[in-house]
Amino acid sequence: MGAGIGARETGDTMTGDAGRETERGEADDMTGVAYVAGRAPVRGVSGMVAAAHPSAAAAGAQVLRDGGNAFDAIVATAAALNVCEPFMSGLAGNGLATLYSAREKRVRSLDFTPPVPLNFDPTSTTKRDIAAGPKAPGVPGNLAGWATINETYGTKPLGDLFKEAVRLAHVGVPVSTLYLRLLDFCLGQSYPAIWRETYLDPIGGKQVGSILRQPLLGDTLEAIGAEGPGYLYGGPLGRTMTEHLQSIGGVISLEDLERVEARFLEPMQVDYRGLTIHTVPPPAESFQMLLTLAMLSGVDIGSMDHLGSDHLDTVFRAIRISAEMRLHHNKRPRAEIEGLFEAATLDRLRARLLDGRPVIGRTEQWSSGPMPETDWTRQHTTSFSAADREGNLICVTQTLGGIFGSGVVIPGTGVCMSNYLNWGDLEPDSPNFLEPGKAWASVVAPTIGTVDGTGVLALGTPGSYGIMQTQTQAYIHHLDFGLDLQAAIDAPRARLWDGARVELENRIPERVVAELKRRGHAVDLAPPLTLNCGGMQAVSFDPSSGAMVGAADPRRDGAAIPA
Repeated sequence: MGAGIGARETGDTMTGDAGRETERGEADDMTGVAYVAGRAPVRGVSGMVAAAHPSAAAAGAQVLRDGGNAFDAIVATAAALNVCEPFMSGLAGNGLATLYSAREKRVRSLDFTPPVPLNFDPTSTTKRDIAAGPKAPGVPGNLAGWATINETYGTKPLGDLFKEAVRLAHVGVPVSTLYLRLLDFCLGQSYPAIWRETYLDPIGGKQVGSILRQPLLGDTLEAIGAEGPGYLYGGPLGRTMTEHLQSIGGVISLEDLERVEARFLEPMQVDYRGLTIHTVPPPAESFQMLLTLAMLSGVDIGSMDHLGSDHLDTVFRAIRISAEMRLHHNKRPRAEIEGLFEAATLDRLRARLLDGRPVIGRTEQWSSGPMPETDWTRQHTTSFSAADREGNLICVTQTLGGIFGSGVVIPGTGVCMSNYLNWGDLEPDSPNFLEPGKAWASVVAPTIGTVDGTGVLALGTPGSYGIMQTQTQAYIHHLDFGLDLQAAIDAPRARLWDGARVELENRIPERVVAELKRRGHAVDLAPPLTLNCGGMQAVSFDPSSGAMVGAADPRRDGAAIPA
């Protein structure tokens, strides 16, 4: 990234707790725990795609080589991810995007999370009903988002952009350890037989490298490419989908599908260490991340020991305070939320941040958490970013909600439905109440960073309510401590949960963990890399040279691929 972003160049080094620089992979001499060696940033000048699966990133990179722009590439990547990681996202999921248009010199957000189904009845629905099964799906929005990006900024026909996804669906994709781990969890769920026929039976012996083929999904994607998004939104796929869902107790109707509209919105933004960070506005909950950074902008984090107790304690406290503000201001008018960023309010929040008293509270939902199962099952979303030689940048974060969403697969189509309603509340007094026909707050936060109005960075992550937490931590690694983009993603992160619980990757000195506990953080050490801390993908662009950097998270199967 260009020096104007504010990051101090440190090459391939990380700054240890005592302020010394340690080479990637060198053990901390006080704990014997090594930093993850990671990968060097990927560099290029013709375009870049970073995604959670190498075949999907390659699909986008090939579109760039064939003359497409970043927006074409992101649509091709999105469709390929539907095939390569069907447990994370797909055309029937929901999501948001933030983009920088070089032609318009403008940052925009796109919301493609449709309203709650018109026939949804929160009074007769339990939390378990929307964890899995026919009542759990949100109205499909991803395809509308992809099509709107294509229609507004793309240069190639949708059918051309879907070709690689169609090919991958038919020839198959080798499954990874991650895929098998997720399958093991799902085998204990009461998913219908068609789920097993689609995702388990094709891989036979259930070994790494077994080939997952999805010919029905390939045919569906090919039909959409030929006929356009209307094939779902009121067309044959929509009729098949709604008829099946309603036959098994679901509530999505053809009217819900016909009402779907992806909407461009004016992003919210905050200035942090020379970078203006933009993300999606309400009703999304993304303002929590911006509020954390706004509070921390008045604190000299960079003067603290990197990954030391002062650094981590301050960041954790800021995250908890901003999560509390998010819960109480969810779905409020934008002007009210923007009031949280006024100087007097920030001064009050910052005083609380620095008063040293423990900050304990909710980080998740108004009431119960989004899923009754184990923590890591909540994190199944995907984020991917792209840039081109013209300086266009886009970050998309989209989801099925939980692992394979609701577990409901539409017969004859290969399409898996989400369980995204599970990220709303059933209590009428909650700001995020699931009211039929109304919007509810999404948890994702795709970001674009600009310097002097020009796009320089696209960064996003999955991770449920941890999204606003872990992106904040990566930005601090990068901007306050000068880690390069890949090192900032590789660096240890934490996921904060309700109460005082902190799930912290174990690459932290023991004395720091002990001090954090003394200060009131209930620290549980996680493995060196945990899915609970996201799966970040990022691309940067240097306007002065045209150089691009791509970085992919080792916590997932991600890859950054240049054009």
